[in-house]
Amino acid sequence: MNQIYNRLALLIGNEELEKLKQISVIIFGAGGVGSWAAEALVRSGIGKITIVDNDTVCASNINRQIQATSATIGYPKASVLKKRLNEINPDCEIIAKDELFCIKNVSSFEIDKTDYVIDAIDTLNHKLDLIEIVCASKATLFSSMGMAVKMDPIRIKIASVWKTEGCPLARHVRNGLRKRGFSGDFTVVYSNENFTPKETVKPDIGQKKVNGSIVTVTATAGLYLANLVLHSCITRKM
Repeated sequence: MNQIYNRLALLIGNEELEKLKQISVIIFGAGGVGSWAAEALVRSGIGKITIVDNDTVCASNINRQIQATSATIGYPKASVLKKRLNEINPDCEIIAKDELFCIKNVSSFEIDKTDYVIDAIDTLNHKLDLIEIVCASKATLFSSMGMAVKMDPIRIKIASVWKTEGCPLARHVRNGLRKRGFSGDFTVVYSNENFTPKETVKPDIGQKKVNGSIVTVTATAGLYLANLVLHSCITRKM
């Protein structure tokens, strides 16, 4: 099984590869961004990955989520992704939590015992809760901002949450954090593209807005997030 990382070892060295095997990552959100981040991490030798998502696969996920196929419709996203990742590397410890992150169940995720957290959550209040909790813990946070209604992956950037430009979700996150009195900092992946979609879907009462999205953007954001984890792991002192 060690042979699957031979090419990576040639690139970063065996010592750094061993570092990656000792690292644990929690990914909140296994959609168009989070699923690709998980795929990249398991293919790069990370030793433990926890995937958190309470949703099930539907047909409209297939255009951008790596675990979504015609055969997985109706199954829990986190569990389906776990199966795929275990087939890539059975030695990687994969934990699937088919549940919603919220303040009430935060203790079950053991965030203080993990090294890195990737935030790929869409719901603003839960996103803000997660940011506050992770930034108060020992874990390092990397967060995805809005990747829907974007067409150009070249416009994706990496910055402090306080330094983003042209991203509505990042603006809402900053405003929400200020209202909570949050003064910390963390790195985000965002896009400053202002794209006008061809069509929009008006949500039903009580339903959230449905936005168009494309895999070349969401996957790129997921790979950026994974690379932030990998670079941080390789350069940190163990």
